[in-house]
Amino acid sequence: MTTSALSLRELGAPLRALRLLATEHPHLPAPCVTVTDVYPDRLELALHDDLAAYEAWREALGIAPGSVACGEQSGGRTRVLTASVDYAGARVRLVGYSRTAATAGAGEVAA
Repeated sequence: MTTSALSLRELGAPLRALRLLATEHPHLPAPCVTVTDVYPDRLELALHDDLAAYEAWREALGIAPGSVACGEQSGGRTRVLTASVDYAGARVRLVGYSRTAATAGAGEVAA
């Protein structure tokens, strides 16, 4: 088992950004939040099966629509939207997952 060489202090930027977002935008839908020592300056906010929630976060973070990358995963069953922005000293990565049109009516659950 390996342990991180970083201290919690070194994750301060994404934790501060999360605290600020929670204070400034408490009305927004709760995302899955990831802070990791692998990317100590990154805060990841992921939203699943709710592109309206993704759009609300994109607007709140001031990310231009043209800055959003769109891709697919799970053999084309899941659409993935990604964008990043610098916010409060951290790099915030916004990720949205949704079923593609091909699977939306098939009863499959997005990964």
